[in-house]
Amino acid sequence: MKVYFASDFHLGIPDHDASLVREKLLVQWLSHIEQDADELYLMGDVFDFWFEYKTVIPRGFARLFGKLAEIADKGIPVYLFRGNHDIWAFDYLNKELGIQLKRESVIREFNGKKFFLAHGDGLGPGDHGYKFLKKVFEFKPNQWLFRWLHPDIGTRLALYFSRKSRYANILKDKKLLDEKGNFDLSIERLYDFAKQHVKENPDIDYYIFGHRHFPGHVNLPGNKHYINLGDWISNFSYAVADDNGLSLFTYKSGSPKLLEGPF
Repeated sequence: MKVYFASDFHLGIPDHDASLVREKLLVQWLSHIEQDADELYLMGDVFDFWFEYKTVIPRGFARLFGKLAEIADKGIPVYLFRGNHDIWAFDYLNKELGIQLKRESVIREFNGKKFFLAHGDGLGPGDHGYKFLKKVFEFKPNQWLFRWLHPDIGTRLALYFSRKSRYANILKDKKLLDEKGNFDLSIERLYDFAKQHVKENPDIDYYIFGHRHFPGHVNLPGNKHYINLGDWISNFSYAVADDNGLSLFTYKSGSPKLLEGPF
């Protein structure tokens, strides 16, 4: 069984033209993997902002939607974990494209190995401000109130705050890079979460997350593994699980290149 995982495309930024270039590369990658994919997991933040009004959906992404619908129509299951940027995805993607939405973490088994899958936002110790904000966003009366904003106003307002938040996170993450520009995933909240979770669930072999934009792998006690998928803004990274284990690749050059693995 061959299963693909990718996350954090953030389509829509920094502008239409740049986003379209990344979208075309993403569709090229999807055309490549559909030849041997048994399942496809999109682990969140496919869009930089997404909100489904009753009769209106955000403009754009036609190429991606067409390709995902084509893959789903071939009988390849496509799953989308709602991230913190597409938290307001409801039923459109399922009804129109055949994509199965996941709102919580799930545990799946592939090739005899157990995988814990989640976007990753809100997991791990600390970050209480965001955890409170997530509850505000998921509160149905607040979603109802936002729906009353005209789509042009609501979308522009959401994108403004999204970009402001991302800029602050970029500045914060730069302080965590070493002299070579590498990021130590072992200091991540998600790593702490996985390390604690696997103590209580020793049958899980792999923890796979999006959310953080640094692709990489860290060993956990007991020959277990924590994997962050990276992003499709600068890394164009993804993971593949097959009977050899799990490997990280990049599609930055328009063809697969191994980053790490198999492990």
